[in-house]
Amino acid sequence: MDLKLTNKVAIVLAASKGLGKAIATTLSAEGAKVIIGSRDIVELSKTATEISTQTGNPVIAMPVDMSKGEAIEEFIKQAAEQFGRIDILLNNAGGPPFDKFENFDDKQWYKAFELNLLSFARTSRLVLPYMKETGSGRIINIISGSVKSVLNLSVLSTSMRMGVIGMAKMLADEFGPYNITVNNVAPGLILTDRIKHTLPKDVDPEQAIKDKAKAIPLGRIGKPEELAALVAFLASEQAAYISGTTIQVDGGASRGIL
Repeated sequence: MDLKLTNKVAIVLAASKGLGKAIATTLSAEGAKVIIGSRDIVELSKTATEISTQTGNPVIAMPVDMSKGEAIEEFIKQAAEQFGRIDILLNNAGGPPFDKFENFDDKQWYKAFELNLLSFARTSRLVLPYMKETGSGRIINIISGSVKSVLNLSVLSTSMRMGVIGMAKMLADEFGPYNITVNNVAPGLILTDRIKHTLPKDVDPEQAIKDKAKAIPLGRIGKPEELAALVAFLASEQAAYISGTTIQVDGGASRGIL
């Protein structure tokens, strides 16, 4: 299937590794001109070179701290200047820490809010004029499976991700007249460094991964490129009638019916 992403301009955040990198690679392979952002410019530049070499399409690395409003504003402005337009925004950010509610103070709540909710609102607001100018656009938010099924000790993540869902629903209403869609992708267990770091230290990593996969109907942990394939579809012309929704990528692990 031709997703018709050739020469579309895509911004992918938190893209130096993990899900962001997989998404940037997939969009680039589909012909998009990709701009990737994260705080670590050294790692980001390596990723940009690696993806561009693999796909043969331009990938531009630009550093940004998603917790700082002025930095985000400058990043979006410079990104728009690279190719003169913005067609796709992939909002993504590292997740907040896991712990009991009673162990988080105001500072940690504010930090989670800035990184995992406010940053998504800022980028969405800043790309809107560029998407309105071209008459279409795609905003896709990476959130978490915890919005559909309770995940132990995830109070910060769940609270902020639920906020993103509500915001996306409202933006789908407001942006619809401009042919801009807004959707969320909620990953379950996907084999990234973040998942690897949560494995028990006293258990063989391979065995720990098998143990985690026991509760998943498909019997395995997902691959980053499998989630990236959904993002590429949501970014495509074929997905023009999908907006305001949250789609899980979890191998059937969530036990919720709705």
